Amino acid sequence: MSNSYAQPILRTGDLTEALRVVRLLLELAETSSVEVDLEAVARTPQELKRLAEVVPEADWWAYGPGRSGSSREGGTAADCLPVFLSDWCRPIHMAEVFLAAAGTASAMVRWDFNGWPAAPEVNLERGGTRGAYVTLATHAHDLYLYEPADVHTVFVHVKQYEAERAPWLAAQVGLRVIGELAMAPL
Repeated sequence: MSNSYAQPILRTGDLTEALRVVRLLLELAETSSVEVDLEAVARTPQELKRLAEVVPEADWWAYGPGRSGSSREGGTAADCLPVFLSDWCRPIHMAEVFLAAAGTASAMVRWDFNGWPAAPEVNLERGGTRGAYVTLATHAHDLYLYEPADVHTVFVHVKQYEAERAPWLAAQVGLRVIGELAMAPL
């Protein structure tokens, strides 16, 4: 298994606009099979309660350096705030449900699908499943949710050796890349 590489193509304070761009990208993609991975940082009991209601099976662990406690250790998330929550391979409809529950918490939804289309203008054939993702990080500048922000960031993922696909994808939805290509979390 290898990492994908992600490049930001939109930062906006408007979540509706960010989701519109995600939908446009998904229309380009081969999505006969699509699922979402969900992550968030819950800092308050209210955020934790809302998120736990929509992803009750999510793994969690204490968030921050030198902190301990996790779902695998059998602790209670409320006793370990802030916590990082992660739930994978969920149905696509969970994306907006999860984002609504996250509210102003930093959250991430990654759409995982079959592949990107061919990009003949940059000499690329259809892409396979590895590197075929779109990520929306809400209230964050980065994929890891380390940099809280008042904006939402849309990333396209590609294979490192197909880096030219990212600007091509951005152009297909009327945008351009706005940051560097970076290794994405697994």
